[in-house]
Amino acid sequence: MSYYFSKTLNVSFDEAITKVIEELKKEGFGILTDIDVQGTLKKKLNVDFKKYRILGACNPPFAYQALQAEDKIGTMLPCNVVVQEHSEGNVEIAVVDPVASMQAIENPKLKDIAEQVRAKLKRVIDSL
Repeated sequence: MSYYFSKTLNVSFDEAITKVIEELKKEGFGILTDIDVQGTLKKKLNVDFKKYRILGACNPPFAYQALQAEDKIGTMLPCNVVVQEHSEGNVEIAVVDPVASMQAIENPKLKDIAEQVRAKLKRVIDSL
């Protein structure tokens, strides 16, 4: 089982960011974190890296359900969405598969929640 699903778009990097955030909102997700990996690596290591951002997406009702079912699940939240530019106008969006990430936890309540979140995230990718 793959731990993510993805789609490549032929758009600018900024357009890809905007599109994925809009589609996440349609499925009830907000962005809790936005990590600019390119900027951070330049600042901390003075190295050049491709445009690469990690968006920490959260769907509050599902996060709440998961936290009620398993109080340490916060170690695996939020759902990460990677937006990376392979070349100009060639941008990949990859989303964690919550079902794959929850396999290590033996809690049947989490499996059901993860499957529902997976369906939402899959719709986001499919709609891009």
